[in-house]
Amino acid sequence: MSDAPSAPDSSQPRRSFFQILELDTRLLGMIGAFVLLCLVFNFLTDGRFLTPRNIFNLTIQTVSVAIMATGMVFVIVTRNIDLSVGALLATCSAIMAMTQTEIIPVFFQLGLEHPATPWITIVVGMLAGALIGAFNGWLIGYLTVPAFIVTLGGFLVWRNVAWYMTDGQTIGPLDSTFLKLGGINGTMGTTWSWILGGLAVVAIILMQISSRRNKIRHNFPLKPMWAEVVIGVAGTGAILSFIGVLNAYQIPYRRLERMFAARGEVMPEGFTAGYGVPISVFVLIAVTIGMTVIAKKTRFGRYIFATGGNPQAAELSGINTRMLTVKVFALMGLLCGLSAVVASARLTNHSNDIGTLDELRVIAAAVIGGTALAGGLGTIFGAIVGALIMQSLQSGMAMVGVDAPLQNIVVGAVLVVAVLLDIQYRKRSGDG
Repeated sequence: MSDAPSAPDSSQPRRSFFQILELDTRLLGMIGAFVLLCLVFNFLTDGRFLTPRNIFNLTIQTVSVAIMATGMVFVIVTRNIDLSVGALLATCSAIMAMTQTEIIPVFFQLGLEHPATPWITIVVGMLAGALIGAFNGWLIGYLTVPAFIVTLGGFLVWRNVAWYMTDGQTIGPLDSTFLKLGGINGTMGTTWSWILGGLAVVAIILMQISSRRNKIRHNFPLKPMWAEVVIGVAGTGAILSFIGVLNAYQIPYRRLERMFAARGEVMPEGFTAGYGVPISVFVLIAVTIGMTVIAKKTRFGRYIFATGGNPQAAELSGINTRMLTVKVFALMGLLCGLSAVVASARLTNHSNDIGTLDELRVIAAAVIGGTALAGGLGTIFGAIVGALIMQSLQSGMAMVGVDAPLQNIVVGAVLVVAVLLDIQYRKRSGDG
């Protein structure tokens, strides 16, 4: 008997590098497209696109659309559509603006800067969004009115409800604590940003360890250790690099002077400070984690994907698809309310045109991110990447000097091409 090592089994198909890492090649393709897009615009703008200042602005501009895109994933997965999200954002924004400037001061005798004012405002706005969303879901699920018609009507109704609530006027100023959720008026600072990054790195390592232990416990095949290390290093490197870039964006000297003067202090000579991670980005991270957990770890999430995959089979298996529709649209409305907080806080007021065309950006972000319009397939993280691609495309074109009409033409063309590529990808992979 020979002691020589046996040759590898040639009957087993050779696995590619990405298959060994167990990474979604489609998602990697989107990330690659996003990186390429950033590099192209950085070249066309002579290095201005990838500056800390522009990356900071890009992130806070993306947040409100990205938050709604996570909800749109669930809506589209269940074979529905919501064309009213931008108008619903406007209504929630109007409700919150009127709540803190008119209702709370009159009925509760609380001023703009009272500690309870911003939190009452946020609860009222998000609750209003959830109720309107649930009403849409009831019309769709129980009265069987097509989602396209219900939300197209909502697109017209809620935009103008917001106009009548405010008489078409810009409402401001808003509570200063409320404004911290918008971006530049509320950041975590460099120290807390690095702490957040450290916690994220620890979370990645713990999740890898937990996942490996679960696979061992259930006798599932394991990735090679080098593959685990590559994924961990890539993830931690991306997180720490992102935080490092945001921390590099320095607060202007005069703004620092005003901040010290507001505290009755004199700013030390030569003092500098970075903005760090915007609070709105932290909110988006929390929403992304929460929606991912719902999608992958809860019965509600499993029901959503089961219903989208085969509605008739889902109903026959005992899933109350009508109530599920109400819940999905209520969640979409809740996220519209949260996006309204971020959007109005970033603008520092409620304006009549807030959220205009957001419905198209949100749907495009979800679809570009891999959510199948036929239902049953979609990822939360993919929608976030889709939102980043959309915002990067628009911001880059604006910096290059492309006219707004041509920007919309390009965005529309990109959406069609993305759907076409997605259809071809699913046909080749057997998912279509």
